[in-house]
Amino acid sequence: MILNRISGGDPAHKEHKLLSFAGSTKDIDDPWYSGDFDTAFSEIKRGCEALLKELRNNCLQKQN
Repeated sequence: MILNRISGGDPAHKEHKLLSFAGSTKDIDDPWYSGDFDTAFSEIKRGCEALLKELRNNCLQKQN
């Protein structure tokens, strides 16, 4: 993963692709190069919504 090269590795497995929270292994294409801003926005929104759901679930579990 390119992110691992940038950050120097991820031995604790704390780095995740945004869409992995939405059950996908797909990369989000950079709209600057793809020209497809609508798809990038949609994928980022889907990943953020799934991440928020995961965070909420984790907080609820810790409260119980």
